[in-house]
Amino acid sequence: MPRTTGLSRAADDRAGLGRASATVAICCWSAGNVIVAGFDLPGLQIGFWRLSLGALVYGTFLYASGRRITWATVRLVALPAVTIALNMALFFVALHNTSLANATTIGALQPILLMAVASRRYREQVSVWLVGVALVAVGGVSLVMFGGGGVAGGHLRGDLLAAISMVLFAAYFVFVKDVRHRVDTFTLQATSMAIGALVLLPLAAIDSGRLLPPFPSWSQWGWLALLLAVPGTGHYLMNWAHLHVSLTLTGLMTLAIPVLSAAGGWLVLDQRLTAVQVIGMVVVLSTLVVVVRRDARMHAGGP
Repeated sequence: MPRTTGLSRAADDRAGLGRASATVAICCWSAGNVIVAGFDLPGLQIGFWRLSLGALVYGTFLYASGRRITWATVRLVALPAVTIALNMALFFVALHNTSLANATTIGALQPILLMAVASRRYREQVSVWLVGVALVAVGGVSLVMFGGGGVAGGHLRGDLLAAISMVLFAAYFVFVKDVRHRVDTFTLQATSMAIGALVLLPLAAIDSGRLLPPFPSWSQWGWLALLLAVPGTGHYLMNWAHLHVSLTLTGLMTLAIPVLSAAGGWLVLDQRLTAVQVIGMVVVLSTLVVVVRRDARMHAGGP
């Protein structure tokens, strides 16, 4: 019995660390949106060079530690790597063909899709209460994105690209969760960045109108390093969290990204926030606090 209790306590501790890791990851991704807003490089080129820099940095540390990327690892990680790279590409293109509000709100539907997958693929319990909470949070996101007034109308092509991007981001969560027990987080990160850079290379080249994307300036490399350090670390933390928390929970937590990004725009970029947007923020964040605390109580054996 003591051994069983010890194992259970260790699992609870890992779940708690998983929730904390996912929370920090969401904050990193939100900060990344603010960083990109101040970056003077086209979106596809940002994605390509960020992944290339990440592959170099993570690959160097991986090699120095004595580990190697094998073909077996490449085959294992290829699907999530290609998926997240295409997600980045389509989302950046969508932003040039529809409003930010439309693209972000469509992306906020991801948790609903993940709930359906989690209940069938991983036998996670998705109650009516949880679906209702998710819909309330999506409504809060809509208030944040559309409550600023003066929102330009979207276009069908851009909205469709945003929807495909949302499906790819949801698929990325699923694919990573499928492979996490077979590959360590650092190897997953290094391999996925290398594969993702190769996927985005032709897209970034076409976007720039050259055979190869233009080499960034020294100041642009500084921005890219910041993106690797902040949202790049977010990917690492979320990849680790997938091994310890439910897909439903991590999906729901992504609803905080547009909220925290809007708050970051107000703090750093001097962007205006209306009372309606602040109400939406409170709705989303308070809803997510309730969900995370409920998950913690369930792991602790509470009601």
